[in-house]
Amino acid sequence: MKFFLRTRSGFPAVCALAAAALFCSSASGAGVVPVKKAIPAVKTLTLDEAVQVALRQNPDIRRAKQEIERTRGVVIEVRAQALPLVAATSSYTQQDRNLLESGGQSSSISGVTGESSGTAQSSNAASSSGGSSAGSHDKSWRVAIEAKQVLYAGGQVRAALNIAKLTQESSFYTLRDTVDRVITQVRQQFYAVLLNRSLIVVQEESIKLLESQLADQRSRFDAGTVPRFNVLRAEVELANVVPELIRARNNLLIAQLQLAKTLALEPAGTPDAAPVNARGELLGNGAPLPLGQALAHAKAQRASLKVQRQNLLLEAEQIKVALAGYKPRVTANAGYELQNSRLSQDLDDTVNGWFFGFQGTWNIFDGLETHGKVIQARARLESARVNYLDSVQQVELEVQQAFAKVNEARQLIASQGKTIEQAQEALRLARERLDAGAGTQLEVLDARTALTRSQVTELQARYDYNFAKAEYDRAAASDTQYQETFDDPLTRKGKPNAFKSVR
Repeated sequence: MKFFLRTRSGFPAVCALAAAALFCSSASGAGVVPVKKAIPAVKTLTLDEAVQVALRQNPDIRRAKQEIERTRGVVIEVRAQALPLVAATSSYTQQDRNLLESGGQSSSISGVTGESSGTAQSSNAASSSGGSSAGSHDKSWRVAIEAKQVLYAGGQVRAALNIAKLTQESSFYTLRDTVDRVITQVRQQFYAVLLNRSLIVVQEESIKLLESQLADQRSRFDAGTVPRFNVLRAEVELANVVPELIRARNNLLIAQLQLAKTLALEPAGTPDAAPVNARGELLGNGAPLPLGQALAHAKAQRASLKVQRQNLLLEAEQIKVALAGYKPRVTANAGYELQNSRLSQDLDDTVNGWFFGFQGTWNIFDGLETHGKVIQARARLESARVNYLDSVQQVELEVQQAFAKVNEARQLIASQGKTIEQAQEALRLARERLDAGAGTQLEVLDARTALTRSQVTELQARYDYNFAKAEYDRAAASDTQYQETFDDPLTRKGKPNAFKSVR
């Protein structure tokens, strides 16, 4: 069973989910094999490279793959109920002769009457002796090969096999949901690294401006053109900005460590060093998928909803399992047996032959146990329907919320584009006015603060856009595209009974 995965971020990855649902080769042709140990730390990664590493190494994805392997074993185990059971059995028995019934009793009873003739007594003695010789077997052995087959179980075996197959298919959908969630997490953490790195640049530029302003005020103070207050004010402003730089650097380290944890990278050489760094720019362009199209796509393609649709079919099969308690169960057995002869004391004397038979059971009255099981199974099916409809509404809500956040971030980016240019021009004019003696130091500091605030707001808006866009793609199931062979019960032409009331 295979599916092909392609992400909207631009990299293709062909993934084969066969026995262990392991990703195979990428579009570049480089082989990708599952690893038992994390690869050495990677210093710099692009977004596509980070996602590829996560697909190989993320613990959640690896656990989901093992869940597929486990459910494959469940299918094999349940399928054994529908296949014949062939077993070879052997036994050897030896017991104390005192436990064997002796033929002497009949002879003693005859002797008590005293009416038997000598010929009769002789005959009885011979008979008694012969009986003792033939019946006193203190050793016996048996070897047999027997096959057992369930002929009819009221549909229980077939329903159990269907449940196992549905469980396995659900594990594939669970893997897909995990892949989508991990890709979104990697994207958001990657953008956090880019944001904090850009914030460091903004704070460093702000510090450079304040340092130049402090040096200018000191030179003016030495020349006697400005009071000591101007120098103190410049020093205070510089000291107030340094904590923001420290905080931005610490946030960058934390973001890098979080990304490294998601990618399952080995720790760096020193505790205060990050094992991964992001290469890229924090862009804020690109139009999202239209809301109406996103809602339709999410309801049809979200892997979590497909898992719940499988659960509906699974609960319908559970009803069949429960109803099987009302029906008879018939089994057949046949085989070949070899054992020592009971007519001889010699263990080498053997008899052999075939045997077969049938066994049927039918619970005429089981204390309403089956009735109770049927009630439970039908209630679970109705509960699964309610859960599915509630999940559909939850998915719609997630898509709508993410879409609103994407639009909000786009509007903020558009509003801040001109603001930064205006703030830069205001700072330039304030510095020229100060140099010309027409302005004040306060004007320069206020202009610098306004510029930093505009730059931070614009960067935060870009980050919010990319963060919300990643969540929107996941909610709409548009970040990854799968070509699958699964038979979706909601989209097939003939809907099962479990889906008659499901939209």
